[in-house]
Amino acid sequence: MSLGVVRSQAIGTSIERRGTRARLRGDTHFAADLNIAGVVTAVVLRSDRPHALIREFDPAAAKSTPGYLGVFTWRDIPGRNRFGIINKDQELLVERKVRCVGDPVALVVAETEEAAQRALSKIRVVYEDLPAVFDPEEALTDAAPRIHEKGNLLGRRVVRRGSPEEALKHSDVVVERTYTTSFVEHAYLEPDAGLAYIDHNDILVVHASTQNPHYDQKDVADLLGLPEDRVRIIQEATGGGFGSKLDLNVQGFVGLAAFLVQRPVRMVYSREEAFLATAKRHPLKIRYKSGANRDGRLTAVDVTIIGDTGAYASYGLAVTSRAAVHATGPYEVPNVSVEAIFAYTNNPMAGAMRGFGVPQMAFAHESQMDLLAAELGLSPLEIRRRNALRIGSQTATGQYLTASVGIGATLDAVASRWEEARVEKQSTRAFVRRGVGIASMIYGIGNTGMQNPSTAQVELGRDGFVTLYSGAADIGQGSSTVLVQIAAEALGLKPDAIRSVIADTAHTTSAGATSASRQTYISGNAVLDAATKLHNVILTEAAMMLKADRGDLELRDGSVFLRSDPGKGVSFKDIAERASRTGLPLKWQGYFDPDTTPLDPETGQGRPYATYAFATHVAEVEVDSLSGEVRVLKVTAAHDVGRAINPLNVQGQIYSGVAMGLGLALMEEFHPGVTESLKDYHIATAADMPAVIPIIVEDPEPTGPFGAKGVGEPALIPTAPAIANAVADALSARVYNLPMNLERVLKAGISVRSAEKEKSCQGY
Repeated sequence: MSLGVVRSQAIGTSIERRGTRARLRGDTHFAADLNIAGVVTAVVLRSDRPHALIREFDPAAAKSTPGYLGVFTWRDIPGRNRFGIINKDQELLVERKVRCVGDPVALVVAETEEAAQRALSKIRVVYEDLPAVFDPEEALTDAAPRIHEKGNLLGRRVVRRGSPEEALKHSDVVVERTYTTSFVEHAYLEPDAGLAYIDHNDILVVHASTQNPHYDQKDVADLLGLPEDRVRIIQEATGGGFGSKLDLNVQGFVGLAAFLVQRPVRMVYSREEAFLATAKRHPLKIRYKSGANRDGRLTAVDVTIIGDTGAYASYGLAVTSRAAVHATGPYEVPNVSVEAIFAYTNNPMAGAMRGFGVPQMAFAHESQMDLLAAELGLSPLEIRRRNALRIGSQTATGQYLTASVGIGATLDAVASRWEEARVEKQSTRAFVRRGVGIASMIYGIGNTGMQNPSTAQVELGRDGFVTLYSGAADIGQGSSTVLVQIAAEALGLKPDAIRSVIADTAHTTSAGATSASRQTYISGNAVLDAATKLHNVILTEAAMMLKADRGDLELRDGSVFLRSDPGKGVSFKDIAERASRTGLPLKWQGYFDPDTTPLDPETGQGRPYATYAFATHVAEVEVDSLSGEVRVLKVTAAHDVGRAINPLNVQGQIYSGVAMGLGLALMEEFHPGVTESLKDYHIATAADMPAVIPIIVEDPEPTGPFGAKGVGEPALIPTAPAIANAVADALSARVYNLPMNLERVLKAGISVRSAEKEKSCQGY
């Protein structure tokens, strides 16, 4: 989008993130902080059975509880008792069959939390247990109990190109391994919370911790049988989401309760309830076969992916497609066969979590690259360089890459540290081995092969100030700041001169979900489109007021000046006043939808994303072969982000991605029915963090706002595979299951430990 001359310099500057000072002062209100006059509490009675029919439900004893206001079941839902982000396969309150532990059976409303919990404990439910299935491969057999009427197959995605079977037969080297990953809990700082009430206009207002206000609006309206304009969703400050807050969690419950009791209602999940009732990362079983020639060039891959989506779909179909599309990694592979099959089980629901299946796939394809390198006598860095995508390459889906392919640049950016670390990796402590690992990734920005547009509005008020309206939920990643920087750059303003209204369905139009690293690229383009339209109107009005050519004008600091006579100009305020008199609109809507095509259902060929992010991480570790302890010493992380709108914000994403990737690699594992809270679930703390060296690579994306792409999910993806490769380098033995906990590392390192003991004994 071309602009006239502007002087802003908002792009590429590390301005302070919006809301930072309020958070530091403790002034920010999160959803759990909200408390208004007359508010009551709702709690959910949840199933303790993984698969059962509800035979009796008796709430009579609960009604005598002091403070009791009501017990509600599916029969009290006035609209459609179905919701779900892609498949509408979830019931807000179960009608007859529970499909996992934690399924919602009834909603209890009382004056206080204590009263609600007491009433809940008095409800009697009689279940008839049904056979359950917890393994996705077993779930897909004919003998498995049927979880949903349509069966246990959630979805299947294939990607086929060339002749992989023939290519593997004629490859000089073939490596075949199986990899597994586990359920992972999001463990965001702020558990789910919300408050709902009916306002003076008879509008149901829901304040919530959410990533998806406009989707929430649709689902809540459907549940209550209301038109969408009778439901307003306001995203409160959100203390982390990572994908789980894309699902409808508390919003439907508080909305229903407020609608039925005609009182303000709040709900706050305990940490235990968040663990029990919210989505997890999909566990995958990945059978991976790779072929290469003696020159180190990949010839073919053959991959089978089995995924467990748990009892409900959530974002499972999206993960199915993204896992299949990204199975080959950031490499040219002429012959490809990938099949991803996801099944329903009676496990907890798995949904969106930072990366949508790509972190699991990167663990597999990056382990394969190191194994191939060892077979061929190449360094892990060199084999990646020989196969890295470049301009003119075709992806596994047959898409030609024409711009912004920065994978090679990220490899170059970490090369010196890779070489230095290889030299420095000797350890002087007994049984402690040092290792260095490298891993790369590709990540498609936005949804896979489908429309995922965003809209935004930019308005010049009569006071001369500009306001940005965006439905994009900021969940801590800084999108509200970045979008303001884009608008400021287009209008020649300093970012702090722009007001913003964010994620309120009464005042903003849909920007789509805050997911798939899409907001900077997609919503950023929508903001730029709106700001460009306003920019052009301002120029036209100023040209008439100054009796000058548009080409002689520049926007700067809230005024339009003559370039030929910099002292002569007209303010935005004067322009706005003139426009209001003439009826000229000064609020403009922008729109952007990436240029994609659907994937062919038989071959998976198509253009699933308009642009891709790339990255390479180098991890340096110490492994104690006697105890199994792994210490990550340093991670050097190079990311191609197209253009860094806010470099410090990009670095922050890289730091957080490394932290989360470290947990995925070494410690995070959710065991259904066993893991109840943070007392038995381990996440990385400050004490576990390595030194992180972020490197920003800018290979501009021509269709991005000022060249930008995104970094939210890419920041995580290469960390775990880089650590896995470093552990394998240290032990000369590989772990094929994530997380690489003490037991798995010990098992892999038995031979190394025995050799170390023998060497130590020879010294006596």
